[in-house]
Parts: sequence; C-alpha cells; structure tokens
Amino acid sequence: MSIFFTYNDKIYKDGTAVITPENRSLRYGDGLFETLKMHKGVIQLRDYHFERLFSGMKMLQFQLPDYFTAAYLENKILELYKKNQHNSFTRVRLMVFRGNGGLYNPENHFPNYIIQTWSIEHTEELNSNGLIIDVYPDAKKSCDKFANLKSNNYLPYIMAALHAKKIKVNDCILLNNYDRVCDTTIANIFIIKDDIIYTPPLSDGCVAGVMRRWIIEKLHAGFKIIEKEISIDELENADEVFLTNSIKGIRWVKQFRNKEYKNRLVKQIFVSVKQQLL
Repeated sequence: MSIFFTYNDKIYKDGTAVITPENRSLRYGDGLFETLKMHKGVIQLRDYHFERLFSGMKMLQFQLPDYFTAAYLENKILELYKKNQHNSFTRVRLMVFRGNGGLYNPENHFPNYIIQTWSIEHTEELNSNGLIIDVYPDAKKSCDKFANLKSNNYLPYIMAALHAKKIKVNDCILLNNYDRVCDTTIANIFIIKDDIIYTPPLSDGCVAGVMRRWIIEKLHAGFKIIEKEISIDELENADEVFLTNSIKGIRWVKQFRNKEYKNRLVKQIFVSVKQQLL
C-alpha cells in the first residue's frame, strides 16, 4: 500500500490531485516510466534502470536541469520509501513526463516526475504453477527506435492485458509488424531449444528490459544466450520458455496454446539469478 507519493520534490498524501487536464502525459502519453525493485532500501539493477531512463529522456528531447541526476532521483525514491515505512521488498514506480501544452506547443521540456512505492511479497522459489500464455492478435509493435522505451503510451500492452484476462491466461505475447515474437504485457520472453537460450533482439521492437539485459550480460559464462528473431513456430517447438522483468525476476511458462514446456534449465537459470542478485 502506498500512503504517500512524490510529485516534483514534494510528498503528498495518496489520492491528492497534482496534474491538470492540459498535462501532456495525460493527453498524449508524453513520457517514460521505470518499475524498480528495492530490497531494504537498495535499488536492484540501479545503474541499468537509470541508464535506460536517461537515455530515453534524451531520445524524447527532455531538457534536464543540472540537479536532475540518477543520484537525485535515487535520494527522492529513498525519501519516499522511508516515509511509507517500507522495510523489505518494495516496488517503485518512477514516471517522468512533460508538463502542460498542446501537441505542437509544450510549455517547456522540463522533466516532471511522480514516484510511488508499494510493499510486495517476495519468494525464493521458482513459480511451481507455470504460466499459461497466448498471443494478442489485435496490435502489432513497430520496430522503430521508440519501441524499446518504457513509454507512458502503453495502449497495446493495456489491451493485451485485458485480452489475457478475458481468455483466462496469465499473459499475452505481442508480435511485431513482421509477425515475430516481441515481448509480453509486462515481460521480456526467452525460449530454450537444445539447451541454447534465445530472446528477440531489440531491433525486433521489444522493450529494453533491465532484467533481459542483465541476463544477457551476466549469465553468458554458464549459459549460451543468443539474440535472434523468433517466430511463432519456434515458440511452439521450444523445449522451455520463461519470462523476465525487474519485479518478478524469472517466471516459468508452462503452456502456450496446446504446447506444454518443461523447466529443467529454467530452474538452473533461476538459481543462478537468485545467487547473483540477492
């Protein structure tokens, strides 16, 4: 439960109105967000999160004041963490957005921000009830440079999440314009075939997930990991499948449509990630 939130340096009681109908994030989705996991006041994968955020702000042409740094935002997150009296695992949502203005005439390019925090449960075990996933058929992700951002313009993922709930599955895959596997509503996707791990490249339009990046950079010594285009046929013929994000870490997928997967190597990956991150 988040009792307080931060908006542009000030802490407010949850539910306080702080933006107007002219806000460009409300109107157009003009901004970015990060979902971070904290453990006892320490942000996991801190540098990856802030590197992605600041790279995205540069791409979206924000004009940053000198004080607006990763250290500044980290201090603001920790301040709210303490105010909300969290003491273990915590989910943090940091949203950065432009202020008021029309489509062609923003008042300025200053980075407004909102921080929220929630206590979350944490498990030391891989999910024993594997996820069931399917494909969302009504939206295709582009493969342009904005596709890798965690943008406030989240409509395809919102609709995919509603579709997953409607058809009673745990998550849905979004495809790109070439009908290749991209990512899911809240996660990057990995498949395993013959003990080789594959994941879609950023050029295929998936979000540049921090857990995805960490796995590719840190687990290469013990596992063979390849970024490649993945078709639906390859997904259906995979031996194992798992999803990743910064909050849940590794989650095993048990079933895609009529195909069921094992989790022999996924278990090993889960243990390796747990040992290195905690």
